Amino acid sequence: MAGHSKWANIKHKKAAADAKRGKIFTRLIKEITVAARMGGGDINTNPRLRLAIDKALDANMTKDTIQRATDRGAGNLEGANYEECRYEGYGIAGAAIMVDCLTDNKTRTVADVRHAFNKYGGNMGTDGCVSFQFRHCGSLLFAPGTPEDALMEAALEAGADDVIANEDGSIEVITPPYEFSGIKDTLEAAGFKAEMGEVTMRAENETELTGDDVAKMQKLLDALESLDDVQDVYTTAVMDEE
Repeated sequence: MAGHSKWANIKHKKAAADAKRGKIFTRLIKEITVAARMGGGDINTNPRLRLAIDKALDANMTKDTIQRATDRGAGNLEGANYEECRYEGYGIAGAAIMVDCLTDNKTRTVADVRHAFNKYGGNMGTDGCVSFQFRHCGSLLFAPGTPEDALMEAALEAGADDVIANEDGSIEVITPPYEFSGIKDTLEAAGFKAEMGEVTMRAENETELTGDDVAKMQKLLDALESLDDVQDVYTTAVMDEE
């Protein structure tokens, strides 16, 4: 149960970049719409929709906006028909990159993603070339100083898959993806509130980058994340910012 928090730092940086670009609401609305279209508009029977709505509420989206996106996805309102697509490739020093998109024009999206890879020193690969390096799961990050034994006992009893103690004293709880919300609520009721939580594609192994490679990789990730059709960018890269 060892590890470190560099992965979490990258995700924090990504969240900050999203907020600066003002894209987070657009991404959340797309996810709510697609989740409702695929699994219906009832959060009690559609765990993906519940996750999307929880994330939207955390971002202070209004309930009216959430309801409109849900209704659009469930077929009660007209709107764009988004498709899910995933693109995979390699960045600086061979670090794996996976790009999840929601789009109404896959031809445009694949061209934009390929252009970003090519322009900033990456290589777009074939389907499945790096996805095996990631694990679909929930992740809850707790601040240094959180009682490890008590959190571990509560997390495992709630149904978590693993508890990882990081070098900086923070603790990460790994959950099955669609049990994330329930486990998060159970831990909060027990007095454990996470600093950060999300359902993600977590790198199983990491590629550590240093020196000039850090700036090059960040440019590539920023270019991918800035694309309108991109929902999430995942990477095995860990940036040494020292």
